Amino acid sequence: MSTTSNPQPSEEVDLGQLFKMIGNGFRRLFQFIGSIFKQLFLAFVWFVFFLKKRTIILLIAAAVGLALGLVLNKTSPPIYKSSISVKQNYPTGENLYGSIEYYNGLLKDRDYEVLGRVLGIGEDVSNEIVGFSIEPIITDNDRVVMFDQYITELDSLAASKVEYEAFIDNIEDYKHRNQQISIKSTTRANFKAVFTNIVDNINSNSFFKNEQAKDIFELEESKAAIEQALVQSDSLQRTYKRVLEQQTDAKSGAEIGITFEGDNDIDKTREYDLYLNDIRLRKELVDINRRLNDIENIVDAISSKQESGFVDNTKELLGMKLSSRTYYPYLFFLLAFVALLGMEFFKFIDKYKPEQ
Repeated sequence: MSTTSNPQPSEEVDLGQLFKMIGNGFRRLFQFIGSIFKQLFLAFVWFVFFLKKRTIILLIAAAVGLALGLVLNKTSPPIYKSSISVKQNYPTGENLYGSIEYYNGLLKDRDYEVLGRVLGIGEDVSNEIVGFSIEPIITDNDRVVMFDQYITELDSLAASKVEYEAFIDNIEDYKHRNQQISIKSTTRANFKAVFTNIVDNINSNSFFKNEQAKDIFELEESKAAIEQALVQSDSLQRTYKRVLEQQTDAKSGAEIGITFEGDNDIDKTREYDLYLNDIRLRKELVDINRRLNDIENIVDAISSKQESGFVDNTKELLGMKLSSRTYYPYLFFLLAFVALLGMEFFKFIDKYKPEQ
C-alpha cells in the first residue's frame, strides 16, 4: 500500500507585497511632508495678500502714531533718569529685585507717603518719582566666564549635558553680581539720598548681617591663627640660625657662614622650608584681608550718576527700547495689525459656522 504526502502550505514571505507596503508608507510620508510645505506656502501667500489689501490702513495707523509721538514729545515734560551701580558681596539679588518691585507697587498705588517713609525722603520728593528699575551689568565675556566656572564645578557626565545657550537662558538676572538701579523722575532732582537708603535697606537685612558676622568671625579666627603661626615660625628661624652659627663656629673657629641647609640630612636646619612656608602664610593673610575688605558691606555702591539725571524719554516695546517718536508708530501699527487679523479670523469662523 503506497502512501502519498499532502503538500504543506508555503511559509515563504511574499516579498513583492512587503516592498509594496514599504513603498506605500514612504509615499504617505512624503505626501504628508509635502502637504505641510504646501500649507505653509499658502499661508505665506495669504499673509502677503492680507498685507496688500490693508496696507493703507496700516500706514494710516503708523502715521497717526507718528503724529501722536511728535506731539507728546513736544508737549510732555521730560523724564530724567538717575542711576547707581552696586556690587553684591552676598546673594542679595532676589531681595534687591523684590525691593524695587515693592517701590514700583507703591508708586502704582500712589502711596507716596509710605514710599517717602521707606526711602527716608519727603512726600514731595517721592511724588516726583515716575518709576524704579534694575538690570544686571554683564557682558558676553562675563557670561562665558560664568559658564566655565559652572562647568568646572560639575562632574564630566553632567557637564557634557549642559549647553551654553540653555545655561544663559535659565540664569536669573538677579544672580549677577553687578547691578544697576535707576530712578526716573519728572525733575532733575538729586537722588543720592534715595540710592543710599536703598542700599542701606539691603545692608540692614538681619539675615545677611548674620551671614556677614559669621564670615567675619571665621576670617578673623583664621587671620589670628596665621599671625600666630608666623610669630612662631620667626622664632623657630632665629633658633635655627643661632644653632647653625654655633655649629659653624665649632667647626671653623673663624668666619661665621650662614647656609640654608647642611651637608647631610642630620645637619639640615629646614630654615629654607620655613621661609617658603612663611611666604605661603603671608599670601593667605593677604587673601583674608582682601576678603574682609570685600565683605565690609553686604552691598557696595561702586559708581553713581545721581548728582543730576539725564533726559530719558525711551519706552520699551517687545523688549526694544524706543524713543517716543518711534514708539507710538510701532505701537499703533501693531494694534491695527492685530485688530485686522482678529477681524479676519472671525470672518473665517463665521464662514465655517454650522447651519442651525
